[in-house]
Order: sequence, then structure tokens, then C-alpha cells
Amino acid sequence: MNQMLSDSTSTISETTDAAVNAASSRVPPGVTVEPIRFTKPQRIAFVQSCWHREIVAECRVAFLQEIEVRGIAPSQVDLFEVPGAFEIPLHAQLLAKTRRYTGIVAAGLVVDGGIYRHDFVAGTVINALMDVQLRTEVPVFSAVLTPQQFHEHATHFEFFRKHFAIKGIEVAEACANTLHALERLGGQVAAGMP
Repeated sequence: MNQMLSDSTSTISETTDAAVNAASSRVPPGVTVEPIRFTKPQRIAFVQSCWHREIVAECRVAFLQEIEVRGIAPSQVDLFEVPGAFEIPLHAQLLAKTRRYTGIVAAGLVVDGGIYRHDFVAGTVINALMDVQLRTEVPVFSAVLTPQQFHEHATHFEFFRKHFAIKGIEVAEACANTLHALERLGGQVAAGMP
């Protein structure tokens, strides 16, 4: 299993104000997001690909900020790196099998390597992540992005850095809300309620 990311890598980059404002615009002005009160401790694994690390890191930084707002401390999130998106599902499956994590978040960038390779890798990763959560009953959240056009120049790098920051916020919201809903559902099942 790959080693967890060190704390020093969390300073790779900061989330841009524009990205945070764009994602926060879903919440009406003057309304604050109340932290979720979980009845059991939550532990999340965040698995990130190294391919275009400086772009994908924006998702992680935004995720850690937003998940804290939603009631899960960054200290409850373990960070892992894998070489590329193709390696994420196996890592996620091994982490899920430990039963240590209540949720797993996957973040990666699958760039255009020709239409067939792009579609194959993207489809394979997403389908495998779905299989992991269905087999293990540990929810897996995907921030694996597959743009149709990506070019190695400053404009695309900046666009996708901002886009990944937004996705980090969105995946944190989905993760916290789903974990809370599953916690309530588990309580109902244990109580024999329909």
C-alpha cells in the first residue's frame, strides 16, 4: 500500500478565491452551513493520483477546507497518492477492506490520450470505483475528471486548477451528506424501522 501523503504536501497550492466563490454561490447569501453532528466518528481516505499533481491538489485542499465546515476535521482524513487514475480503484478497494474508513474519496485527472484510450481509462476507473463501493459497502466518491480537451499550457492549467477546487468543495458536500444519511439509515436498520 502506498504511504500516506505527508503534511508538507498539503501546502502545494492554495484554493483560489474565484473557485471558492463560484462553488459557494449555491448557498444563498447570509446562510451559513451548519456542521453535521455525527453520532459516530468518521474517518475518510482521500486517494489522489500524481498525474498533474499540482492541478489535482486543488481538489484535496478545497476538500479538506469544506469537509471541516461540514463537521469532519481534517485530522480525520488520511491522504494517499497513487501514480495515476488507473491505480485508484485497487487502492480504494484495499482501503475499504480495512474497515477503518467510513468513506473514500478519489481524485484524479484523466487527460486526452486519444479518444479510445481516454474513454477506456475514464470508464474503467469510474466503473471500478462503483464496484468497490457496492462490494464493500463503503461509499466511494469520485472527483476523477475526464476533460475532452486538455493541452499543456497555462490557460488550461489555470482553468482546471479552479475546476478541481470547485470539485473538491462539491465532493466534500456529497461525502458529508452521504455519510450522515448512511449513519441515520444504519440506526433505522438496527432499530428495525422501515
